[in-house]
Amino acid sequence: MQPGPRNLITDIPGLRVGNAQNALLKSGCTVLLGEKPFIASVDVMGGAPGTRETDLLAPDKMVEAIDALVLAGGSAYGLDAASGVQERLRQNSRGFALGPAVIPIVPSAIIFDLLNGGDKNWDRNPYYDLGLQAYDNASEAFDIGTTGAGTGALTAIHKGGLGSASLTLDCGHTVGAIVAANPIGSVTQPNTKNFWAAAFEINNEFGGLGPAMQVGITNPEPSRKVAAMAKLGSIPNTAPTNTTIAIVATDAPLTKAECKRLAIAAHDGMARAIMPSHTPHDGDLIFSLSTKLRADEPPANLMTLGNAAAHCVARSIARAVYHATPAKSDLLTTWSESR
Repeated sequence: MQPGPRNLITDIPGLRVGNAQNALLKSGCTVLLGEKPFIASVDVMGGAPGTRETDLLAPDKMVEAIDALVLAGGSAYGLDAASGVQERLRQNSRGFALGPAVIPIVPSAIIFDLLNGGDKNWDRNPYYDLGLQAYDNASEAFDIGTTGAGTGALTAIHKGGLGSASLTLDCGHTVGAIVAANPIGSVTQPNTKNFWAAAFEINNEFGGLGPAMQVGITNPEPSRKVAAMAKLGSIPNTAPTNTTIAIVATDAPLTKAECKRLAIAAHDGMARAIMPSHTPHDGDLIFSLSTKLRADEPPANLMTLGNAAAHCVARSIARAVYHATPAKSDLLTTWSESR
């Protein structure tokens, strides 16, 4: 398996990604669009998720295909980004048709970035407009790092961000991931710049440092994020001020139930790249999608697809942090600034 030509989720034909962000707000959103509706599901493993229209992605629910997926900052306010995307889809006559009515289906998830040094004293919720902008910016080529839904993200030690990666499988199918990395945990080994995901790095895509030669690690180093947020006010250590959210995609034909299994398997990538992950204080979740509904084709090798999806998620998390850039009033330094 090797990365696709862009090493982005858009190496899967027919997918586009759009980012929009506000530097003063220190927040933004990311939309994933397809040439046509796609099969999707979701798996939630964190204890504090923030979502919209995720119930309909369960295999037993009637909706078979959706029109877009949105990742956003802003905590509960950020869910309004999906409304902006939904409006653009409606304007383009994209959605579930019932007579003259057109209903775009846009599930979404958010991270908490309200306490990151940005100006959140808005007069009107800004995320609807950010959703419109993200839709308009959608392209096969897009930036990672401090952009889109990852603009205001923070990890335990470094500034977080938006990451993406892909793999082309020996069977010819492609798997890709896009992640907004904002965990309570650390993405690097204690007191080093070495990523937990280093064993899965390809072509020095996040620095090429490899793993640190440490053994017997039982705990990450103390969270700088928690300490920095505490300076902004009285915030309990148990507050849900985190979350890593992701999308994994493939062009392998899958059913909705198989998409669900793909999302479950992809969570291994979070566990490989973040310590700790899937905590009560994170809303960790992964959307999964296939651009092709399986009909008469033989089943795809879900074990191979799931393993590739986990690899892509782990690499995307490290790439998000590696590509983060500094900005005014940041609470934490970037990986590139650290020693």
